Amino acid sequence: MKDLFQSPLFGIVLCIVCFEVGLWVNKKLKTPLANPLLIAIAMVIIILNVFHIPLEDFQQGGDVISLFLAPATAVLALSIYSQLEVLKKNFLPALVGCTVGSLASMFSAFWLCQLFQLDDSLVQAMIPKSVTTPIAMGISEQHGGLVPVTVAAVIVTGILGAIAAPWLVKLFHVKNKAAAGLAIGTCSHAVGTSKALQMGEIEGAMSSIAMGFSGIITVILSLFY
Repeated sequence: MKDLFQSPLFGIVLCIVCFEVGLWVNKKLKTPLANPLLIAIAMVIIILNVFHIPLEDFQQGGDVISLFLAPATAVLALSIYSQLEVLKKNFLPALVGCTVGSLASMFSAFWLCQLFQLDDSLVQAMIPKSVTTPIAMGISEQHGGLVPVTVAAVIVTGILGAIAAPWLVKLFHVKNKAAAGLAIGTCSHAVGTSKALQMGEIEGAMSSIAMGFSGIITVILSLFY
């Protein structure tokens, strides 16, 4: 049994099965609260704890899945290309919106960390929480932040964005699909973008654009704090 847990296939299969269960629950309940990724994460944590499986064993398969993060992000370019005309019409508003959104995200994280008097390493780890994982990890590491905390913050931010996005769009009566996509991508990176793609092609494309813009802008802004 121990050899089974130490195989990379164990982590890969466990992730796939848990995510499929999350998709099934989401389809049955039909509520944003039943986010497939959130359900999958909870299931993996429970299984690892109940069966006392070392994280290092699971991570052998998890690292293989992580290899697909960059290619999966690059594939979003297809969605952007399909909506190139929309981007041309909204380039300046998109750039300004992503800049303001990135500033708001970084400042709010910094202010809350100061309010709760957190250690500087935690502050640096939390500031890039709204950009995609590879960029956030790089920023955190460069400024002396705790990278594992950064990863956790990015995941939580993305899941909350994916859950709250449909409700907030309805609550604030956002009729412009491009604006909705930009807001989602700026605040909740790839996880939010996956939800935006479900909401519509324009939302998904603009969210993908916002994710890229916000990542670049956050890297630049991080040089000044």
